[in-house]
Amino acid sequence: MNNAATEVTTTAQNAAAAYSGAGTDRLALDAVYEIAKTFATAADPIDVVPDILNVLSSFLDLRHAVLALLAEPGAEHGGGVNPYTIAATAFVHDKDADPAEVIPDEVARIVFRSGVPLVSFDLAEEFGPEAVPQRLRGEGQTLVAVPLRDPERSHFVLGVLCAYRSHEDHRAGHSDLDVRVLTMVASLLEQALRFRRRIAKDRERALEDTRRLLQTVREQNGHKVKPVSLEGIIGDSQAIAEVVAQVKRVAPTRTPVLLRGESGTGKELFARAVHTQSDRARKPFVRVNCAALSETLLESELFGHEKGSFTGANALKKGRFELADGGTLFLDEIGEISPTFQSKLLRVLQEGEFERVGGTRTMKVDVRLVAATNRDLEDAVAKGEFRADLYFRICVVPILLPPLRERKGDIRPLAQLFLDKFNDTNGTNVRFAADAFETICKCNFPGNVRELENCVNRAAALSDGEIVLGDELACQQGSCLSAELWRLQEGSSPIGGLAIGRVVTPSVRASAAPAAPPVERDRGFADPADSFPRRKTANTAREELIAAMEEAGWVQAKAARLLGMTPRQVAYALQKHGIEVRRI
Repeated sequence: MNNAATEVTTTAQNAAAAYSGAGTDRLALDAVYEIAKTFATAADPIDVVPDILNVLSSFLDLRHAVLALLAEPGAEHGGGVNPYTIAATAFVHDKDADPAEVIPDEVARIVFRSGVPLVSFDLAEEFGPEAVPQRLRGEGQTLVAVPLRDPERSHFVLGVLCAYRSHEDHRAGHSDLDVRVLTMVASLLEQALRFRRRIAKDRERALEDTRRLLQTVREQNGHKVKPVSLEGIIGDSQAIAEVVAQVKRVAPTRTPVLLRGESGTGKELFARAVHTQSDRARKPFVRVNCAALSETLLESELFGHEKGSFTGANALKKGRFELADGGTLFLDEIGEISPTFQSKLLRVLQEGEFERVGGTRTMKVDVRLVAATNRDLEDAVAKGEFRADLYFRICVVPILLPPLRERKGDIRPLAQLFLDKFNDTNGTNVRFAADAFETICKCNFPGNVRELENCVNRAAALSDGEIVLGDELACQQGSCLSAELWRLQEGSSPIGGLAIGRVVTPSVRASAAPAAPPVERDRGFADPADSFPRRKTANTAREELIAAMEEAGWVQAKAARLLGMTPRQVAYALQKHGIEVRRI
């Protein structure tokens, strides 16, 4: 009798559990349906994320949900590697508050680095009591966090979506459904962001077509708009017009000018424009590339030397400061000079006095200084690599030169100018077809104007006839390296001063040494030394490959993301080193 009663009770409990599980699955399906409808009608997906998070709370009791996104370059944030901001929450949140108050910093680091979901069944026990948000303390909490990926590059993690579940909830301990739901919500958000990005591109293309049509109509009616031209500077964009206006305002003064911009933006042209627009135009314009000379040669080049001051000094030589007396001295790549020489340069800039190398007579000169650099001088000053007093001496009037990708309206007139120069130099009559101009105008040109000139010259030189078609360009034949350069640039420093775009690349977590003691780190993500180097080929060391596979749970796709390789390259490397894939 008792056995029968026990069997009936057990059967009833199993039925209730099955019914509860079926009900939970239906609630999850309803929640995803409501979220999909919300994203489908939203003009901006990020704006409706708080409503999405409230749906998760109402349907599935996933509380305190948070969306964290990588901070935009140049935005104000706490600093460090891969800083993130809180984009949306399911509750009222102070935007100026520390992001760690709503999402544990260590959890965000792990998900950003690994790119895989994370489940902490007991947040306080695994990450410490301080990891639990203040408003959720007092009862146990389970945390579920999933990555949000860039729609254009699936390996790039741009955000983290996380939520909490109380241990008092009857669904606590069964987080598989929570992970699946949050992953689906993240996928819906990724698709919405991709759709918005495509609409923005179409709108930009339509505006550009309209602008070109209006310009064509004006030219046909005889109202051709002349592009801004100042000593070889070509362009009709608003960005270049503002820079030209700055040059014209500052040129008549004696104030030092610092030209800042990426490599290839034409800093020397603007420096010469500052000289020619001033009252020193008839005086010398002397230029020096500081990065091309060693410290000793640079001192002799700038200050000159006396006869016999060192071996090989067979005659007196005037330095560039003397040669530029009364005119303008252009110091290019000034951020590359050594700290020792910086102090010597500071004196002549402050007092206008110096001595030749090996000499004792003090020389006095009147020189207008124009300097240029593509380095982040503020960061160099903070690190002690550049003297602060010299920085304030040269950075009186900073002029930022816009990269070519920010003034794409100037690409066509510049390309035509370079094509005309090529024809004059080589005695040819090469022209670009309309589709060739359209293709060129869509390029980002990380090398800026210099790269554009090379692109035009290469296309004109390799053309079979007098008209260059769009499919004859290097970028249409897979032989243009600009896209590869753009992809390989990581972090906050450009390769050789090239353009880096608006990209923040997450660091990749490396497996820690087993005996290493815990080290307190600042609020950034992983140090560069702790990250796997990103590679392009399968020539990966055996030990590094095994370490990545172990961290990825022997999943080749995850190991490929950690190493910056493709899954096919990882498979080839495993075969090459004779590594047997473990099944977990």
